[in-house]
Amino acid sequence: MTMAPARATGTGHQAQPQPEPTTGRTRPGLYPWAMAAAIAVAVCGAALSLNGVLRGWNWFWPAMTTVLAVAFTQAALRSLRAQPLLVTAGGFVALAAVLTLTFFRSSSFLWVVPTGATLPELDRLVRRASETVLSETAPVAPNAGIVMVVCAVLGLAAILVDALAVPLGMPAVSGTGLLALLVVPAMIKPQSVGVWSFIATATGYLLILGCSQWFAPDGRLQGGSARSPGLVRRAALTGAVALAAALVLPLGIPGFDSGTFPQGSRLNPWGSATGLNPMITLGNSLRAPDGSGRITYATTSSTPLYLRSVTVDTFDGDSWGPDDRTASRVPLDGRIDPGYAVLADEQVRLVTAIDAGSFTSPYLPVPYAPETVRGLGGQWTWDPATLSIKGTDTTTRRQEYLVTSAVPKLSSALLAQSTGPARGIPDIFTRIPGDVPDIVKTTAQTVAGAAATPFQKAMAIQKYLRSSEFTYSLQSPVQGGYDGNGLSVLADFLQQKSGYCIHYASAMAVMARLEGIPSRIAVGYAPGRLTGATVTVAGQGALPEYEADARDAHAWPELYFQGLGWVPFEPTPSRGVVPDYATEASVPSAPDSLGNNDGLVPDTAPAPTPTPSTTAQAVPGTGSSSTGGGPELMPWLIGAAGVAALVLLAATPHLVRAGTRSRRLRPKRPEQAVPLAWNEIRDLGTDYGLPAAASETPRAYSARFRETLLGEPGGMDQDAHDAVASLTSAFEHHRYGRPDDGGTQSAGSAQGGSLRTNTAGADIAAGVTAVEASLRANATMPRRLAAAWLPPSVTRRLGLLLRKPFRAAGRAMRTARHPVVRFRSGSGTSAMRVAAGRPDTHDGGRGAGGR
Repeated sequence: MTMAPARATGTGHQAQPQPEPTTGRTRPGLYPWAMAAAIAVAVCGAALSLNGVLRGWNWFWPAMTTVLAVAFTQAALRSLRAQPLLVTAGGFVALAAVLTLTFFRSSSFLWVVPTGATLPELDRLVRRASETVLSETAPVAPNAGIVMVVCAVLGLAAILVDALAVPLGMPAVSGTGLLALLVVPAMIKPQSVGVWSFIATATGYLLILGCSQWFAPDGRLQGGSARSPGLVRRAALTGAVALAAALVLPLGIPGFDSGTFPQGSRLNPWGSATGLNPMITLGNSLRAPDGSGRITYATTSSTPLYLRSVTVDTFDGDSWGPDDRTASRVPLDGRIDPGYAVLADEQVRLVTAIDAGSFTSPYLPVPYAPETVRGLGGQWTWDPATLSIKGTDTTTRRQEYLVTSAVPKLSSALLAQSTGPARGIPDIFTRIPGDVPDIVKTTAQTVAGAAATPFQKAMAIQKYLRSSEFTYSLQSPVQGGYDGNGLSVLADFLQQKSGYCIHYASAMAVMARLEGIPSRIAVGYAPGRLTGATVTVAGQGALPEYEADARDAHAWPELYFQGLGWVPFEPTPSRGVVPDYATEASVPSAPDSLGNNDGLVPDTAPAPTPTPSTTAQAVPGTGSSSTGGGPELMPWLIGAAGVAALVLLAATPHLVRAGTRSRRLRPKRPEQAVPLAWNEIRDLGTDYGLPAAASETPRAYSARFRETLLGEPGGMDQDAHDAVASLTSAFEHHRYGRPDDGGTQSAGSAQGGSLRTNTAGADIAAGVTAVEASLRANATMPRRLAAAWLPPSVTRRLGLLLRKPFRAAGRAMRTARHPVVRFRSGSGTSAMRVAAGRPDTHDGGRGAGGR
């Protein structure tokens, strides 16, 4: 074994390793805490923008507590020199602990350790949050479920930003995590993110960049300790791009009313939302004082009509929702058939001309039950199970159309005769979730259990909900935290006995199913009011005009009766109009002589349906489609946003590499110009397929670099050869030469190069640029593309950072299996591996006494 000779300690001319210059940074112990504070400021600043998505400020304090707990737990672990993987794991543990302390204290161990009893509570809050997200529009009431989700998301964002800024060494990219938090309020709130929230977020982001530059421990960043002069400029540019995206993105998405998000018009760049959410979010529409989403209609009916937009019939216990049944929908190009026989003696047929105006929804508002619809623009389909009409490539905005509808003329006596079970009805209309609260079951049994017929049961439920025990209120559900439509909300409603239409409709529909009556909920507009104008409809003459807007948004239950079809009821007090057949007058009892709906079969066939005149569609504008153009553009805009995000992700290595090169070629400290430039040469070699070996000297690597990558000297590559040779000589002098007082010792004289450290800034940058140009000119196209957009110098360094904690864990496991016993002797320290429980066999086979 050859030992390297010891270096003399004298002061002669023998080369001495020159110590690395001090960086002037604050001691490393301050770095974790400074970075944690910066991350907390940035994430909490982004959270400020959620005001307006969530109502009030009570949610902010638990959210801020969560972020602080996560950020400073990671700082504490990092200050103890824990491995990066353990630091991130500690962040997750801290997040779980603070969420348990805040939301599940009663079911936890020592207030911070979840137990088995915590899981049901977690499930309940997640369901409540799901109900809020699906069935509310901003601003939503900050109930416990949605606040827990917000705290969890902000805590995860703090962990993500920390991981990007510290162990992965990409502080600039950490802004993507903050931008993700700003996207939601930017799209939902009319005022977008808000000035103060953006300022707070940008301040935190700049602090993250500053901490990464000024306080990071040695080796944390590429390029050593040099601080880039363009840091503030790049940060300002990044902030400007983020602000522009936050402001422009809502303008590019006219509404989640088609395509990937068929949730109704929840967004509108030209004003407030003017549609009805099919998830029956009506509270905000009813609370809207401006009366947006105005619809006008003229009808042959002597009274204003209910306009039915969509039917929600799927109920899984968490919420009611529409089932579009896309596979079974029928194109709207002829007569609409309800699919079941209506055996009433008389039909009530109406002609209604509708102008949807600014109402924006994929679902078409029509009187029930539609038979024909004329004058629509675009492609439309209808659902045979519910008769709801939906656009496939357009919305209701600016549509004008003519509807003919027919319903049986009902009476309480006729409904009382329907005593048999419903036949031929899909089970989706009778399905009951398995976790119905006891209060719902008990109330249904108490109110309607003694009734003899389905109609009597329905009337008993409606009478109970319209009784003086219940009050109509738009604010009580918000204040009580049960503004939704799930079973948990329904239980709260039956306890508080105060709410608005969705609560009454949901209660009657669920209790009807419990009593064996098929049910569903219709969403649309309650009967409107006269405008004082008239509309001339060809074949019908001048008809009075009615109007309805967001303040008339309504939900009501529909119950199925054999032989009569779907029958609407009105359980909401002080809203809508109670039909004549459902008034609280004496309800006739079921006659003993009639069973299984026999009395509903008429002596003669129903009267034929009159066919509307072909001239009856002469409503102004019915022949054109005027949808505002927004929904057609939305798929393209969403696709463009996705492509832009992918491009940004693909360009990240390129941006990181460009930032590193910029810092190295424009150092603030002249004495660092040479080592930083040498690092850049090594990275260029790595990018173009010639990485430096760990044991290779600078001179050996320089020779191999010039011979392999630049080829023979001369011609267009001569400047590159001279630059590498001069920089190698300068780096050797910097690393091994005698320290120079002025730091301006001539470099490269041995090679005749042009690099001199008294003009190091310009000369070195020009030399590295010449080397890069030569490499690019001599490389193949795949190599040039890889070096530019997926540089190995970046990807390998990232891989090493990610593998480091796993290597440490592997060494720990090997040490545990084969402990090392160290002993000190006069000649130094030796080590011996001891296999536990076995004799030493590493003695050349001589055994214990074979010496």
